[in-house]
Amino acid sequence: MILSFDTATDVATACVSSDGKVLGETASAGRSVGAQRVLDDVHGLLDRAGVAPGDLDLIVAGTGPGTFTGLRIGLATARALGFALGVPVRGVSTLDALRVPDEVDVACIDARRGEVFCAGPGIDAQAIDPAALAGLLPAAATVVGDGAVRYREELAGARIPPDDSPLHVPHARHHAALHATAGPPEPRYLRAPDADRSLAMKAAG
Repeated sequence: MILSFDTATDVATACVSSDGKVLGETASAGRSVGAQRVLDDVHGLLDRAGVAPGDLDLIVAGTGPGTFTGLRIGLATARALGFALGVPVRGVSTLDALRVPDEVDVACIDARRGEVFCAGPGIDAQAIDPAALAGLLPAAATVVGDGAVRYREELAGARIPPDDSPLHVPHARHHAALHATAGPPEPRYLRAPDADRSLAMKAAG
C-alpha cells in the first residue's frame, strides 16, 4: 500500500494505491495553498479509500524541482508521516513523474524568473530560458507541465497538449509507479532558492 504526493507545483496531488491500482487521488490548485492542504488531502483520501494509516507500507513524495516553500512543506510532511507510522519514505523527481505517460517526451515546469525546469531525451534536468529549451527539443517532441503552458509561444514547434490536459499535472499516481527506482526524499532545487540569492547579493553589496 503506497501513499504518494507532490507539492512542487501550483497543483498539489496525492494518491493512495495498492499493487499498481489507484484507490483514490486528489489534486488541489493554488500556489502554496495546495501544499499547505496536503495533510487534509491525505486524511480525506485515506478515509474515502477505506485505508487506515497503519495499512501503509511506503510513502513516496515529489522532490521537485518546483517552489521552495511547496517542496519544504511536502517533504517535511512525508518525513513526519513516515516517522510517525514507522514506514519508509522515498522521493521521486516531479519531472520524472510528469514523463511517466508514454506520449510525453519532455517535462517542463514553470520556474518563475523567466525560466523553466525541464528534462527529457538528451536534456539533463536543469533550469533554462524557454527559448533556449526550444533549441534543445527533439523534432515534434511532446512537452508537458505548467511551464509548457505558460511558454507555449516560446516553445513553438513542440507538441503541447491543451492547457486543461491532465498531462500537465504531476499526478501522484505516477510517483507511485516509479517507487521501485525512487531515491531519498531530498529536494531537487536545480538552482539556489530566492532567499539564498538575496542574501548573496546583499553580502556582495
